[in-house]
Amino acid sequence: MIVIVAGLNVFPIKSAGAVPVAEAELTTDGLRHDREYMLVRPDGRHLSQREVPELALLRPDYDGVKLVVHTPLAASPLVREAVDGPPLDVTVHRRPCQGMDQGDEAAEWFSEVLGLPCRLVRFAGTRPTALGGGTLTYADGYPVSVLSEESLDDLNRRMDARLPMARFRPNIVLRGLGPYGEDSVTRLRGDQVEIELIRPCGRCVIVNTDQDTARRSSEPLRALARYRTERFGGTREIMFGRLGVPRALGALRAGGELTAS
Repeated sequence: MIVIVAGLNVFPIKSAGAVPVAEAELTTDGLRHDREYMLVRPDGRHLSQREVPELALLRPDYDGVKLVVHTPLAASPLVREAVDGPPLDVTVHRRPCQGMDQGDEAAEWFSEVLGLPCRLVRFAGTRPTALGGGTLTYADGYPVSVLSEESLDDLNRRMDARLPMARFRPNIVLRGLGPYGEDSVTRLRGDQVEIELIRPCGRCVIVNTDQDTARRSSEPLRALARYRTERFGGTREIMFGRLGVPRALGALRAGGELTAS
C-alpha cells in the first residue's frame, strides 16, 4: 500500500516542543537531532511533561551547532552553541545513560524558566532499544514514532472537541492507511529508507497536555482507554500509534510516498 508522509516532527529537547520540518534525515537513532538534548534534575533524572507540563512551552530550534530556545515564559531566548562539556550520569525512566553538560548559563536559564533546578545535557554514548536491536538517543524506548491522520480523525469523532496531531507528538504522520491501519503495518519503505515498526505506542498523561498552553485535562486519555487498551509484554497499556527502528537510512520528505506492508 502506498501512503503519504503528511508531516515530520523533530524534538531537539526531550519533552519540549516540536520542530515541524519539510525534510529530515533518518539515522540509526531516528530523525537527525531528535531528542539529542534533555533536561535533568540535580540527581540526573530526566524532566518530562508528565511532571512538568510547562516543558511544552519550550520551542527549540537546533541545526547541529547552535541551539535556540524561545518560550513565553522568558523575556529573551536561550542561544547556546553545543559544547562537549563534562559527561554526566543521567537516567531515562530509571535506565542509566550519559549526557554532556551544556554549562551553567543554560542551566540557569532553564531553571529560572521552569522554576526548579535542572541542567541541560546533550546525548553521549549509546542506548539500545528493548526490542528490535535498534539504538536511540533520549527518546523513551524507540527512535521513531508513527501515527496516521485517519486514526486521529476517528478518535476526534468519539470526542466533543477536536484535538490537533501535536498532542501525540509523532515523528512521522502518515496519510492513506485508514483508521488504525498502522496497527497492522510492519515495514515502511521509501526510495532510500526503511523503518520496521516494532510495537504499539503506549500513551501516558502527556497526551492530555495542551501543547500550546501547558494546561492539562482528562482527555483524550480517558476516551482512548475505552477502546484502545491492550496487553503488551505482560502489562496493559493505552495504545495509539506505533514505534519503530530504522533499517535503511536516508532522507524523508513531507509529501513523499512510502510503501506500507
